[in-house]
Amino acid sequence: MTGRPGPAVLPSWLRVWFVLMACLAAPVVLVLGAVYADESEPREWDMRIFAAVDGVGPPWRHVAVVTDFLGEPAGAVLLVAAVVTGCLLLRHPRAAVFVVTGAGLTVGTTTLLKPVVGRTIHGDNLSYPSGHTAFLTAIALMVSLLAAGRLGLGRAAGTAFVFAAGLVAGAAMGWAQVALGSHYATDTLGGWCTALAVLPVTAWLVDRTADRLTDRWAGLPAHPPDEWTAGPPCDRRAERRADAGRQQGS
Repeated sequence: MTGRPGPAVLPSWLRVWFVLMACLAAPVVLVLGAVYADESEPREWDMRIFAAVDGVGPPWRHVAVVTDFLGEPAGAVLLVAAVVTGCLLLRHPRAAVFVVTGAGLTVGTTTLLKPVVGRTIHGDNLSYPSGHTAFLTAIALMVSLLAAGRLGLGRAAGTAFVFAAGLVAGAAMGWAQVALGSHYATDTLGGWCTALAVLPVTAWLVDRTADRLTDRWAGLPAHPPDEWTAGPPCDRRAERRADAGRQQGS
């Protein structure tokens, strides 16, 4: 018999959709990276979207600044720490590992892709894909996944809830990045797709690793054999000679 140290982070009813999501998102990241490689100016779509959101004033600019902070190092650490603390309070260590791993791999992927693509904004600032957008999308997907399982949402409602959370989070951070002039719109699309491509792989790795560790622990005997707990061989030989001497003396 095997057991789980908590429910799977990726429910079985969502696996097919997540695999499909990753298969669609990964090519988008690569194609956009190839199209905008080594560029330093916005193209037509970027200019149109920037014109639509440029010049945002209070209170929406404050909203954009707060949203942007969630993707900054300090804000990201606080957000991850809060989610991990919630997972541990709910006694779901696998989910805590998933959050840390998912956030790390998503941000790490965007960090590795930026110098490869070489797209810049405001001088030499690497911009593609947007790490802020990828991070918040990943957090939203992971939290909604865990919430859907915790709330016992059905297949249809749970799937809609998870994808809606990822879409809203990506759109919110993408808007903030363009409104503040930190990224081109296509950078944020690339960041959003990066999270969609990385999260399914992360969930599969976390579940598979946790299940293997559980199976390994379950295969150990409940009480170790005597030789596991006995002393060195010389000590055991001495004990046998002492027992033989006591038997002869009696």
